[in-house]
Parts: sequence; C-alpha cells; structure tokens
Amino acid sequence: MSRPAHRRPEYHKINKDLFVLTYGALVAQLCKDYEKDEDVNKYLDKMGYGIGTRLVEDFLARSCVRRCHSYLEITDIIAQVAFKMYLGITPSVTCNNSSRTAFSLILDKNPLVEFVEELPAGRSSLCYCNLLCGIIRGALEMVHLVADVTFLQDRLKGDSVTEIGITFLKKLDEKKYRRKK
Repeated sequence: MSRPAHRRPEYHKINKDLFVLTYGALVAQLCKDYEKDEDVNKYLDKMGYGIGTRLVEDFLARSCVRRCHSYLEITDIIAQVAFKMYLGITPSVTCNNSSRTAFSLILDKNPLVEFVEELPAGRSSLCYCNLLCGIIRGALEMVHLVADVTFLQDRLKGDSVTEIGITFLKKLDEKKYRRKK
C-alpha cells in the first residue's frame, strides 16, 4: 500500500527534558563503565559521529539549504539552521584564522547541560557534550568535508562560555563518490 502523494511525512518530536535527562543518564553510565575520561570522550564522539552521518540526510531534506561556497557559509548554516532545528539555540560564529578555515561556535546556552551543575568529582577532563562534536564531524564528512571538531571552552569546567571549535582540514574529492550514469 502506498502513501498518498500529497501527505508530508510526520516528524515526531520528543520532549526536550526527556532527551536531556536521558543523555545525562547515558553519560553517567559511561562514567561508571570507563575509568578514564578520555575513553568516555572517545565513546561520546564515536556515538555522535554515527548520529551525524545519519542526521545529515534529515537535515538536508527538511532545511532545503542550498550548496555552500565557503567554510564560513557552512559554519553559519550549522549555527543558524542546524542548531536551531535540533537544539532550539543559535550559537554565534567567529572566525579564528586568516585562512578562514577555523571557526568557533559560541553557545550562550547549552541545552544538554540544563540539569547539570558541575562535572562529577574526579572527572575534570570529561567533555560532557562531546556527542555534539561527533555529530558535527560526522555530518560534515557525509558532505565530503573533513574537519577537526573539539570543545575549546566549557562552562561546566568553569569557562565563561561554551565554545566548539571547527577546523576544516580538507574537501574530499566528490567525483569519487558520484554514481556513474
């Protein structure tokens, strides 16, 4: 049985508080499972990467963004469209180098830490929201861009802002990945 052509697919939104609490429980469990913060950070990044590789299709279908022609334009789309669409926030974008390949997303408010007051004792090198870095990195790689994405500052670590750094490393050759007709 096929769907009527005029119907749009329904997108179900989950309650933000439920998502944030579930994420907190996930990080807490990972802290129990892994002794080293680096292992937890790697696992969160790996999880985020998997999410990002799948999420990019949904983003491109729902946002109707056009092809970007610069790294600044890409970073602006991530901040103004993607973050707004999925997290309900709009980080500010700053360029960090003269070659315009390194940018920062500055989050005034981070919804993933809404119910977190501080990092667990003895976990000072934990990147609680490292999932976000993996998501961005995975999504960029699916559109043929290799990037290094890391937390530069984190309010949970006492910094004044939360800042995610994105450094574009290279563009993958799109011709390799195109289908032959």
